[in-house]
Amino acid sequence: MYVGLFDLFKIGIGPSSSHTMGPMLAAQKFLSLIDPMRVVSVTVDLYGSLSATGRGHKTDEAVICGLAGFSANTVTAEEINDTLLLADQGQLLLASKNRISFQRESDIRFTDETLDQHPNALRFTAYDSHGEVVDSELYFSVGGGFVQTLTELMETPQTSNQEEPYPFESFKDLLALCLSEGLSISCVMLENEKALRDQDAVKQQCMKLYRAMRHCVDTGMSVQGLLPGGLQVRRRAPALHQSLVSGQRKNLISTGFEGMDWVNLYALAVNEENAAGGRMVTAPTNGAAGIIPAVLLWFMDQQAQEDARVVRDFFLVATAIGSLCKRNASISGAEVGCQGEVGSACAMAAGALCEVLGGTPEQVENAAEIGLEHNLGLTCDPVGGLVQVPCIERNAIAAVKAINAAHLALMGDGRHFVSFDKVLHTMKETGRDMQDKYKETSRGGLAVSAVEC
Repeated sequence: MYVGLFDLFKIGIGPSSSHTMGPMLAAQKFLSLIDPMRVVSVTVDLYGSLSATGRGHKTDEAVICGLAGFSANTVTAEEINDTLLLADQGQLLLASKNRISFQRESDIRFTDETLDQHPNALRFTAYDSHGEVVDSELYFSVGGGFVQTLTELMETPQTSNQEEPYPFESFKDLLALCLSEGLSISCVMLENEKALRDQDAVKQQCMKLYRAMRHCVDTGMSVQGLLPGGLQVRRRAPALHQSLVSGQRKNLISTGFEGMDWVNLYALAVNEENAAGGRMVTAPTNGAAGIIPAVLLWFMDQQAQEDARVVRDFFLVATAIGSLCKRNASISGAEVGCQGEVGSACAMAAGALCEVLGGTPEQVENAAEIGLEHNLGLTCDPVGGLVQVPCIERNAIAAVKAINAAHLALMGDGRHFVSFDKVLHTMKETGRDMQDKYKETSRGGLAVSAVEC
């Protein structure tokens, strides 16, 4: 099944694509199965990682807003606040049509159960006035804001249906296509996207994503104070931005670090805004949302003008790499740890940067492989179940790592020892071997050792 630009990059809200955006989408999907006017009550059961870190990731709030009929890409802060205020009063305007009784503490149940099929699961059940079940459905939030039913999850991944002219199932396939057709990776992806929509729509979507990323950074650099959740984490981006524009930062360290400072700043700004529940771009997840914007915006800052074609090519190459990560391994921290989120985003950013800097397809693969390889084994252990520590800094580190990966790849001729496909397979196997307490449950690693007794 084709995973493209419009699938992988989504404008939404924080703090988590799998724990916030996914459950909100699942609630919307459930609404499409029922007649809201027949329903008098709804219950939601959260399983696995959604239950373990759901409160810190605002899963309960996302479910409530989704049941009210809102979507992550359009919902406003005012709509969220009004919906949650109504829920605190024991009511829910189901599908924005039918006001029903809703007790937040009892109708959303954080269970101790983890389902075998996937660690991120939730079940919706609707009841009529006689207490009879109107409908019930189980959903799985599989990472990056993607949601599947049990039937969809258990289906064998299908080979491409040939909708796209250049199908590929591995980086080896992609390189073979580039060689046989004489095309860059971005050109292959552009032709595939054009099979689904016209070229202008692709360009417009890329610029829309780019501007959303830029707006997120601008917001993150201007809003000060503490992040919500109780850890008392202070936003660092505004102060860093001020020190850079004032020249104060140059007096503190060698000017050779200034470029890295801007990359760090952009990553921090995005992930602090995400942690606050702000609007950002899933790239490919919320927890790793700062890496691609940091690299792309830093690179665009070096250009004489805003080049829409460069932006487009960057997103297309990142999509090619991200789609392989999603289809052949996972981009879910609850499934394979943070290597699936930050590691995939680092590979995407590295490969994309490599191409727009003039890299060959072989060099792009090398850059992506370096970016992913050096995130293998990365655990997902958010302190307090919040996407703050170590998540925010982790994005800054990975953004710089992505730039270095592209640089190292461009120093060579594309030949390298380990292929991207082998590293991706290793990531999948490592995730299988990783204990559950290190996979977005906040039951191990820093989530435990960093908490004061």
